[in-house]
Amino acid sequence: MTHSSNSVVFQTLGTASGKLIGVMTLNMEQALNSINLEMVQLMFAQLTRWQDDDAIAMVMLDGAGEKAFCAGGDVRAIYHASVATPGELTEQATEFFEQEYRLDYLIDTYVKPILVWGTGIVMGGGLGLMMGASHRVVTERSRIAMPEVTIGLYPDVGGSYFLNRMPGKLGLFLGLTAYNMNAADAKYVGIANYYIQDDDKQPLLDSLACLNWGDDTEVNHSLLSDELNRTGAKASAGLAKGLLETHKDNIDVLMSGSLNEIMARVSELKLKESWLARPIKTMLSGSPISLQLIYRQAQLGIDLSLAEVFRFELGLSVNCCALGDFAEGVRALLIDKDRNPQWKFNQVADVPTSLIEQMLSSPWSLASHPLAQLEEPLL
Repeated sequence: MTHSSNSVVFQTLGTASGKLIGVMTLNMEQALNSINLEMVQLMFAQLTRWQDDDAIAMVMLDGAGEKAFCAGGDVRAIYHASVATPGELTEQATEFFEQEYRLDYLIDTYVKPILVWGTGIVMGGGLGLMMGASHRVVTERSRIAMPEVTIGLYPDVGGSYFLNRMPGKLGLFLGLTAYNMNAADAKYVGIANYYIQDDDKQPLLDSLACLNWGDDTEVNHSLLSDELNRTGAKASAGLAKGLLETHKDNIDVLMSGSLNEIMARVSELKLKESWLARPIKTMLSGSPISLQLIYRQAQLGIDLSLAEVFRFELGLSVNCCALGDFAEGVRALLIDKDRNPQWKFNQVADVPTSLIEQMLSSPWSLASHPLAQLEEPLL
């Protein structure tokens, strides 16, 4: 059974046990399956229905076409609102980020297994969809990044939670440089927990249809885990170490100390032939405000719960749109596409501490916060 709003296709696949597999497919192939507000609302509503539907044993989330699972959020509407009312919080930014984070949080706290097929490009908001899922698959074609530094934002969608739980300074490195991870990198830092060849997707679905799904969600989680391990066993055995694992100690040294010290260190690197050349170039050309925010984000540590992280990020995200480099970054990359952003400050050291503190301060009290009611999961 299939029903669709064009932007997201929902279908259910029958299984031998009589249970159903719910499949959500992001269906904006021309836009690399970037998600807009309508898509977020559709997915949230469908996931809520499937959560309460005893016939649904598990959910799979994938993207249409060969190129991308999801390249991020479609931020054009937020851009136009920010440009129209500079310096002010906009309804468009608050509504999009609030509902996007609610969706990410629902995925993270979902009781039934959720499998994300993270092939092709997975960036920004795509990682928000992927990180909360119980079963996160990457393939030989996966290219994963948090490139927000290039548009005057910071790694949101829970980045304040998952980046700070990565080995050493790798989360900070990924945020500052927008480094493009492959499958091995993604597995090493915990973004993915399974590696499967892209061509094995259909055989996997055929196998899932034959499993003995039941009403016990824990058993269903185990059934899915076992099948993913079996399908990916050969591919995983041949997966070489990624650059992040190979160079972790060097990255830790590179990313140590204050932000000014890090900037001075990377500016002196001679990188012509190095794998680091592109990420460091991206970092040095990124928004100085964003670089400051990403550094501060890394200082949060791991004390905040996921609900607290999303409350923090909602305030910071809307502040980036009102007070930061977001509008100019989106203009340069997505609107005019001249790739020549005129940031508010020339370098990190020029950004006033008072601006960063203002951006890190929530526009709402806890009681009036749009995400005040996010429930902490029962342990």
